[in-house]
Amino acid sequence: MSTASSSSAAATAATTTEAETLRRNRIMSSKLYFDVPLSKVPLIYSPSYDIAFLGIEKLHPFDSSKWGRICRFLIVDGALGKSHIVEPLEATKDDLLVVHPETYLNSLKSSLTVSIIVEVPPVALLPNCLVQQKVLHPFRKQVGGSILAAKLAKERGWAINVGGGFHHCSGDKGGGFCVYADISLCIHYAFIRLNISRVMIIDLDAHQGNGHEKDFSNDSRVYILDMYNPDIYPFDYEARRYINQKVEVVSGTATNEYLTKLDEALKVAGHVFDPELVVYNAGTDVLDGDPLGRLKISPDGITSRDEKVFRFARERNIPLVMLTSGGYMKSSARVIADSIVNLSQKGLIDMVGSSGKN
Repeated sequence: MSTASSSSAAATAATTTEAETLRRNRIMSSKLYFDVPLSKVPLIYSPSYDIAFLGIEKLHPFDSSKWGRICRFLIVDGALGKSHIVEPLEATKDDLLVVHPETYLNSLKSSLTVSIIVEVPPVALLPNCLVQQKVLHPFRKQVGGSILAAKLAKERGWAINVGGGFHHCSGDKGGGFCVYADISLCIHYAFIRLNISRVMIIDLDAHQGNGHEKDFSNDSRVYILDMYNPDIYPFDYEARRYINQKVEVVSGTATNEYLTKLDEALKVAGHVFDPELVVYNAGTDVLDGDPLGRLKISPDGITSRDEKVFRFARERNIPLVMLTSGGYMKSSARVIADSIVNLSQKGLIDMVGSSGKN
């Protein structure tokens, strides 16, 4: 190697080490990991998750009040005590810089940029201070929830963030209603704060999870199982190369075929990778009738799907983080709540705080 080449390699290595040290320091100084009393259940939600602003949120097919309605169903059903829900902190700029370059975060100071990412054109006409407050604050709160979920999962065996799962966002690019890369952030925090070195992402949202795929494209610590409809957004062929186990389910796939493919995929994943944490992106846009997912999975099929993933983790004693991700029908909230109740009834999660009652 020439002197010039070796100098260049040394400089690159030094820059990489410096960036890693900065990332580690940011993660170690973050306040997003905090101690949660045992009287609370590892189910994370804040009223701040829900996006409501002059009805503009209705211009996107996503049900942006889904998160709150899931919790209301669980409380009304008697499955969850309101005081047992964990409220996360909002991710700060320093927290987000763990994955996102400053140039990307600065780009969100443009209402036009945010409107393109969230696919709601009128957002471009709003003052950015309103966009920060009404659109980006809820997303940052959900990011805080996804990051905290890994800590709770390590401590309790499981955690559900009733929001999050923004799998189309990578470090330097948002899209598809995903502004921040909460999955990538959650995993990087787990690497440093939980001393975890092997993570499996099980992405069962109908859409390909191209954001986390790009972020972990050259990272052997992360194994990605992505089961998605190749006929719909985002058509990211580059990111597909980074999927460890690609399971394509075409438009019109029904419940039985879907669950059979999932069983096979989980069996393969369990043989080839031994994770210390599972991040489960549990989108409900696979439901029959969903205008974007185009699959035909029944509500009972969602319940079975979630149960299979939780069993996969439980049988191997692996902590599991569940994120709710996409779902574009009003019925999604009820389906998710019913699935969580089923997980509780099957003993796969414990919805009772240590006080002994809901």
